[in-house]
Amino acid sequence: MNGSDANVEVDLYEILSIDKGASGEEVKKAYRKAALKFHPDKVPEEQRAESEIRFKEVTQAYEILSDDDKRHLYDTHGMSAFDKSKGPGGPGGPEVDLDDILSQMFGFGMGGGGGGGGGGIPGMGGMGGMGGGPRKPRKGRNEEQEYKVTLEELYKGKTVKFAADKQVVCGSCKGSGGKEKAKPSSCDRCKGQGMVDAIRQVGPGLMSRETVLCDHCAGAGFTFKEKDRCRRCKGKRTVQEKKVLELYIPRGSLQGERIVLEGEADQSPDQIPGDIVFTIAEEPHGTFTRLGQDLSAELKITLAEALGGFSRTVLRHLDGRGIAIERPRGKILRPGDCLKIPGEGMPLPRGEQRGDLYLLVNIEFPQDGWLKDDAAYDSLTKMLPPPNESIEADEVDEVDYEDDADIEKMGENSGDPRFGNEWEEEDDIEEGQAQCQTQ
Repeated sequence: MNGSDANVEVDLYEILSIDKGASGEEVKKAYRKAALKFHPDKVPEEQRAESEIRFKEVTQAYEILSDDDKRHLYDTHGMSAFDKSKGPGGPGGPEVDLDDILSQMFGFGMGGGGGGGGGGIPGMGGMGGMGGGPRKPRKGRNEEQEYKVTLEELYKGKTVKFAADKQVVCGSCKGSGGKEKAKPSSCDRCKGQGMVDAIRQVGPGLMSRETVLCDHCAGAGFTFKEKDRCRRCKGKRTVQEKKVLELYIPRGSLQGERIVLEGEADQSPDQIPGDIVFTIAEEPHGTFTRLGQDLSAELKITLAEALGGFSRTVLRHLDGRGIAIERPRGKILRPGDCLKIPGEGMPLPRGEQRGDLYLLVNIEFPQDGWLKDDAAYDSLTKMLPPPNESIEADEVDEVDYEDDADIEKMGENSGDPRFGNEWEEEDDIEEGQAQCQTQ
């Protein structure tokens, strides 16, 4: 990659071999000449890929220089004038660096043209300098996949062995693809580089040149005649094999955590093998809810237990242990109460520490009509605190009421701003403003 030319400005006049003061007729004449020279249908097959690149560059230059308005913009601001992501680079406007934009989009620095086999429009994504000596081995692509794990497995940790099909370098030909002493021929398409330039459109009037593996030689840079190819890999240089891999999931691992098996992805003779990356996907649990290293669960108790206390095993933990609680008599539990048991949450990946377990109290009340015996009723009322005194009023109405009312519907469709719609309206009007958050 030719990093020294990364910020060289595009010279559309040079591409068409004309002076900056060329007339419209001269621009058209130069385009016709260049288009004829670089048209892909006018060159041999082995030169077609390079010709396509040159032809697109010439066409792009003509589209800008043949239009008076576009030409004026180009003469004033350069190619940054055609970058839609930041607006025209006019007076007072931001300075636009196409190289930065394209490198962010495609993950590699854009090189300038001119050197080696790179060519192309400088600053427009040309990889440049491809012919400058041997390439260092590149790391192959990582293989990523989701791995579903139960909460029990994450609590205790897990080791999994599995057989994987993977491509490995052929042992018969040592990755050459040919028989012993067979001589390869340089690939006609990539000229032995293993890579070819490809053009990708990244926006109106913007082309990016990127380098991809040659599809003719699969990135080798050379080919063998059919009779000289390795019998085992058929010239492909790799073969498929099964390998037993081991995946270790530490206890306390988190949702979304990545576990990497380094160098276990498919092999290639010209690459350092990539990694196999597993992303942990925690499956929902029927009893526990997890947040970080803390757990929560519902604590179901009867009304008698809420009022009179209890001593019993209330739930089974993720490792199979029972969790027992003793609640003294007279210490009342109310709906919505929360109990915390320190150190009974998820284990931390390192050390012996654990998070906490939160129990959310849910009181199961008796069904209607459960107390029919008068004597039992009298005994219960004597045990419980006395009822509140009646409110004094000059006039009293006996009213009917509905069970199972929903307090959330209070004030619905009334137009009262206190009902809650004002929050949505403010969000619509002042979009982007900081919103109220629960800490």
